[in-house]
Amino acid sequence: MPLPSAILFTAFEPSGDDHASAVIRVLRERHPDLPIFAWGGPKMERAGATIVERTGDDAVMGMPGLKKIREHKAINGRIRQWLRSHPIGVHVPVDSPAANFPVCRLTREARAKIVHLVAPQLWAWGSWRAKKLRRLTDHVLCLLPFEETWFKSRGIPATFVGHPLFDGGEPGDAGVLAVPPGSPRILLLPGSRPSEMDKNFTLLLKTFVEISRARPEAVGVVALTNEAAERRVRGLAGGAWPQRLVAVHGRTDDAIAWCDLALVVSGTVTLQVARRRRPMVVVYKSNPVAYSLVGWWVIDTEFFTLPNLIAGREIVPEFVPHFGDERPLITAAEAILSDPARAQAQREALEGVCARFKGQNAAENAAAAIERAAGLRGMDSPA
Repeated sequence: MPLPSAILFTAFEPSGDDHASAVIRVLRERHPDLPIFAWGGPKMERAGATIVERTGDDAVMGMPGLKKIREHKAINGRIRQWLRSHPIGVHVPVDSPAANFPVCRLTREARAKIVHLVAPQLWAWGSWRAKKLRRLTDHVLCLLPFEETWFKSRGIPATFVGHPLFDGGEPGDAGVLAVPPGSPRILLLPGSRPSEMDKNFTLLLKTFVEISRARPEAVGVVALTNEAAERRVRGLAGGAWPQRLVAVHGRTDDAIAWCDLALVVSGTVTLQVARRRRPMVVVYKSNPVAYSLVGWWVIDTEFFTLPNLIAGREIVPEFVPHFGDERPLITAAEAILSDPARAQAQREALEGVCARFKGQNAAENAAAAIERAAGLRGMDSPA
């Protein structure tokens, strides 16, 4: 039997490497001989893809600079050249629409089917790009439950497949952190990108300091990805690091399980906090000049925080975009810390958010959709 048509994944951020690797692993288990190529990262390679070029090591958030634009143009040229000698049946662009849309044009010219893994967040900003996506996709695989209806209403085939954070079911027992005793236990989640930390960490730190003044027994944890991130945030603190604030690396879920309240920079980690049903206050500091010039007319959503978007109402306090100081965060945090009923109401609302993902397995559902696009259903994969 001839080999099935090759599949090409393109991912340009570490989060894309995460999402794609889980799907590639399922495809490789079901189809050991399936040719899978990727512009991607180390997790995709370990999952079984042949990496054509390594990407995502220096991903940027927001508008890319001239250097990054030139870099992606060069990548597109190399992809075009590669496609001439490597016919593919399916292209799977992973998130990063600004980087992936030009690649989709190339694979569309090569007559490949295009299955987007992780729906571009057109519902949040730039909804006019739906017309472009409609031309450059055969199917959009959505990680958030409200996205399927949004895309379908605009004539774009879409399926909610679930979210990788919930693929393992309910979270297990958490590990113990080496943290001084005290209460309340406050978690600071300043984001993973340097730009996020630079904009937001000082705001979270000042909020923790003020909570500690009112509550001297408070203890805090900053959850970071690695030592480099700790060096960065300690530099941002400027030598004013509180004695009862501890930094941990690679222990985000353990830190979430430990806390009574999380101060969170808006992003996917809010779903990780929701999965543990921990009360949170969410923020994302923005530049008021840039927002006044561009942001107000490209942003199309009432809410930004994922739990609020999924619930369709504000169940967690969110300050996104935020242009001010720490005082609104302090007020919101104190309202939760001083009112057990308010904290419990948020936990119950987060329970409802998590229920929307039950019964789904994102990696398996996405792999099945890619199999159908590639004509693989009925060969080796389950029905």
